[in-house]
Amino acid sequence: MRKKLHKNACTILSYVILIVTVLLAAGPLIIVIFASFKGQFEIVSNTASLLPEQFSLYWFKDLLHKTDFLIYVKNSLVYSSLSTVLGMTISSLAAYAITRVGGRKQKVLTRVIVMTYMFPPILLAIPYFILVSNLGLVNTLLGLLIAYMSFTVPFCTYLLVSYFRTVPKDIEEAAMIDGLRRPGVFFHIALPLVMPGLVATAIFAFINAWNEFLYSLLIISSGDKMTVSVGLYSLKGGMETLQWGHMMAASVLVVIPSIVFFSIIQKSIVGGLTAGADK
Repeated sequence: MRKKLHKNACTILSYVILIVTVLLAAGPLIIVIFASFKGQFEIVSNTASLLPEQFSLYWFKDLLHKTDFLIYVKNSLVYSSLSTVLGMTISSLAAYAITRVGGRKQKVLTRVIVMTYMFPPILLAIPYFILVSNLGLVNTLLGLLIAYMSFTVPFCTYLLVSYFRTVPKDIEEAAMIDGLRRPGVFFHIALPLVMPGLVATAIFAFINAWNEFLYSLLIISSGDKMTVSVGLYSLKGGMETLQWGHMMAASVLVVIPSIVFFSIIQKSIVGGLTAGADK
């Protein structure tokens, strides 16, 4: 009886801790969502109230019609997609090569990749800007992609190494005996077997590029080329003054699709992340 009561008490305590944690984590987002539906006067005068007195789409309509928000979203989608495709291409080839290098070399290469990913972005910002500037690539897509590769490639390579290690070498050797060369083994044998891991890694790479702010701020200067994070930041002053309602509405439009997307494919993400743990 005591064990049962103790178990029930632990369960209740666990749920209470989880609920409090969720509220603390999701609290700011909930406030932003409800604030985006408040009127212009209510959002600054009635800050103590969570729910709006009257739901309004004024901020969303004004944001989409009077600012370049959609251009920023389009730019971020293009930059993030290209960064993900290019990063995954390089990383998959690098990870496969590392896993097929035996002995001590494999450990050394893996540690070097981890070390490169450990450098904080702010530490590399100025050197990358000088490099891009010397190449004449400031305010260009290619210059931004070069900077994005500094964190996309190490991150993706490190994750993909664990997935390619799960591919049995016996299958590859049998395919090579049947006449398939190494590139064919990579594309027709290894890649299909690690596809769940590739999908999960690509999703995280895309989100990292989508949320990136520092390199975009340093390298991109034209308003028509800005990413959504830098674009929203630039709207706070200058020719256009962003109201709090605009900021709330823009935040909802940027965050909510990501949450819905993750909710839909969360099983695929979990399956891909755990696939690399199976041996």
